[in-house]
Amino acid sequence: MKPVKSALSSVMCSMALLLIPLFPAVAQQSSSDSASYEAEIQAWHDKRITNLRQPVGWLSLVALDWLKDGKNALDSIGTVTVGKGTLSFEVLPGVKATVRGNPFSTGVLRADADRVEVGSRVFTIIKRGERFAVRMWDTNAEALKKFKGIERFPVSTQWRVEARWEPYIPAKPIKVPSVIPGYMEDHTVPGMAVFSIDGKEYRLEPVESGPTRLFYIFADATSGKETYGAGRFLYSDPPKDGKVVIDFNKAHNPPCAFTDYATCPLPPESNHLPLRIEAGEKAFADH
Repeated sequence: MKPVKSALSSVMCSMALLLIPLFPAVAQQSSSDSASYEAEIQAWHDKRITNLRQPVGWLSLVALDWLKDGKNALDSIGTVTVGKGTLSFEVLPGVKATVRGNPFSTGVLRADADRVEVGSRVFTIIKRGERFAVRMWDTNAEALKKFKGIERFPVSTQWRVEARWEPYIPAKPIKVPSVIPGYMEDHTVPGMAVFSIDGKEYRLEPVESGPTRLFYIFADATSGKETYGAGRFLYSDPPKDGKVVIDFNKAHNPPCAFTDYATCPLPPESNHLPLRIEAGEKAFADH
C-alpha cells in the first residue's frame, strides 16, 4: 500500500503546484483592471480640466446682464437693441469688433449663436424663456488665471453601477427649476434608472440630451458639505438591453460652481438621493 500512497501524494503535490500560479494571475488581472479603470477616469478628468481652461469658458465669464426691450448700452463697446423678435448690435465709433472672424460694425445678432469679439472680451446674447441677456467672457479673467484644478473623491469601482432601465412610454414631460428665479426649463424624461447601493434601491430620472447620452441633475447627502450645494451633473450612454451604466466617478460640478454668471438647472425633486455619493468632483474652492 505504501507505493500507492506515495504515488497518490505525488499526484496531489503535482496538482497543487499547477494551481499555485493561478492565484497570483487572478490578483494580477484584478489589479490590472483596476489600474485601467483609474486611467480611464483620469483621462476623462484631464479632458474636463482642459475644457475648463479654454480662453472662452466658465472660468472666464465676467458678466450676465439681462436686457430690456429697446436699446441697451454695453459699457465701452456698443448698443444692443431688443426688438420684436429681433436682436441687433451697433459698435461704438473707434471700437473694432468681429463676428465669426469678420469685421462687424452694426447688424442683426442670433441669440445663442453669434459671438462678438472685442479685444480680450467676447459676448453673446442668450435667451432664457422670453428674456434675453448678454453673457460676456474675458480671456484675461483672474479666475481663469488662478485656476489650479478641482479636488475629487478617490476613484472607486463601487460607484460605477449598473442600473435597471424602466422606460416611460410615452416619455414624461418635466419642468426643471434653475438658478434664475421663477424660470423653469422644459425637458423630457425618457425613463428611470433603478440601482442598488449597499442593498438599498435608489432611482434617478435623466433628461434627454441628444440621441447619444442621458443627462442626470442630482443632489445627495454630500451636497452643501463636501460637494456643491446646488447638486452635480452626470452623463451616461443610452440604455442597452434594459440596462444603463451610471458612473458617479464622473459626477461633476455645474457651471454655477465656478461663476455667478451661469444659468444652471437644479436637481428635480425626484433626483435628491438620500445617501452620500462619495465619488466625483468636490466643491470648487469657496464658491
